[in-house]
Amino acid sequence: MLTLALAAVAPLAHAGEVFTRVEPAPLKEFWVDSGFATYHFDRDKDLNGGNGGLGAEYRFRGDLAATAGRFYNSDRQYSNYVGAIWQPYAIGPVRLGAVIAGFNGYPQMKGGGWFPALIPMATIEYRRFGVNIGFVPSYKDRLYGGISVQLKFKLSD
Repeated sequence: MLTLALAAVAPLAHAGEVFTRVEPAPLKEFWVDSGFATYHFDRDKDLNGGNGGLGAEYRFRGDLAATAGRFYNSDRQYSNYVGAIWQPYAIGPVRLGAVIAGFNGYPQMKGGGWFPALIPMATIEYRRFGVNIGFVPSYKDRLYGGISVQLKFKLSD
């Protein structure tokens, strides 16, 4: 899905009309991330939207960062994640791309074990503060979709 979306906007990015390409130059930024606040699409399922937790990002290129963390998930269980954030395009100050990560802790998904996920993501940053916005897709009756917001603070650059 993300590949199709990026392919569809690639001509615009090349033309420089709306999208710009994020420079993949080397960086050394370390961010501390909060858990998530999630607005779930399935409002009738009594899901936990206050997904408290702690995470980290290390941006080693302008368009690529490593990420890991732990949070209290929508099923009221603890989850861990580890992955990469790839955001090759931007609209003004908003970076666009996806997080490609492994998650665990969801009882209906592989018995709480690890599974891969691709989550479209937008990020906006100003100096030392930032916000990640993830568009989490639903998956059968195992994972519940929503829009997740994560705050972050840059410790070093």
